[in-house]
Amino acid sequence: MTLYAAYGTNLDPARMGERCPHSPLRTTGWLTGWRLTFGGEEHGWDGALSTIVEDPIEQVFVAVYDITREDESSLDGWEGADLGLYRKTKVRVATLTGELVVWTYVLDAYEGGLPSASYLGVLSDAAEAADAPADYVAALRRRPCRSTGL
Repeated sequence: MTLYAAYGTNLDPARMGERCPHSPLRTTGWLTGWRLTFGGEEHGWDGALSTIVEDPIEQVFVAVYDITREDESSLDGWEGADLGLYRKTKVRVATLTGELVVWTYVLDAYEGGLPSASYLGVLSDAAEAADAPADYVAALRRRPCRSTGL
């Protein structure tokens, strides 16, 4: 088992249950010194894709999962890591019980572009399903987005 931090649509416990059925949720927490952003608009079928970038004054809500090797391989496929779309990086997550070293996906593309309204809605719903604080979910829902797909 290895620890994985979900920050995008994988925050949704139901989605992770389907994608990684052998990998339980361990806890939630914050990636401090990182911010949620979007990029790789040319790679998304419906606008820019979520990613994180280092930022000393920001933080990103995450759900931490104990991932089995089998589920990690499956998740790599879902996230396009096996195609080079996302790469894995180690980060520190602050939880109520202390700090954890985990891995997460970072988009291997330039920052910029807008996500579609539907993608941003799924991301916001996922954060809400993961019990992210209401102000965090509200800020996600207020982010600029494309009003229609490509």
